[in-house]
Amino acid sequence: MGKVLVCYFSQSGNTEAFAKNIAAKLQEDGREFDMFKIEPTIPYPDDYDMCLAKAMEDRAMQERPEYNGDVDVSQYETIFFGYPIWCSDFPMIVYNFLEKHSFTGIKFYPFCTHGGSGEAGTFTAIGNLAVGALRKEGLAIEGKLATQDGGKKQADYWVGQAEI
Repeated sequence: MGKVLVCYFSQSGNTEAFAKNIAAKLQEDGREFDMFKIEPTIPYPDDYDMCLAKAMEDRAMQERPEYNGDVDVSQYETIFFGYPIWCSDFPMIVYNFLEKHSFTGIKFYPFCTHGGSGEAGTFTAIGNLAVGALRKEGLAIEGKLATQDGGKKQADYWVGQAEI
């Protein structure tokens, strides 16, 4: 059994809650795994409107916000990779993470939380950004559901279907 990583960026906590659901399922299945949270060096504002304004500014300027720490993704066979949908796209910090790493030969399961937009084409975009990844079926879940029992059930089913 190869090593598994659950890697995610979360601002409001919805994506983090779903990442923890994935981790709980892996643990229930007796799988060893690591977790890595992409945390911005300069935190985004907690206020929704201010965070949205910062996200739009980053996008307009094509900024790639820095994050604390890093992880050697080459040591993993499978990665569950999560992020929220912001302005119908990845947050710019996610672009930074994806562009900094090579995912050659790694099974890559993207998941996202959203407010109604679905995955907004990001699962296709992952193919261009996660260089060398063996992109697998992604999962988009509405943010408010990610933190409820339905989110746990979806994580259990999705992880149970994964080739790990």
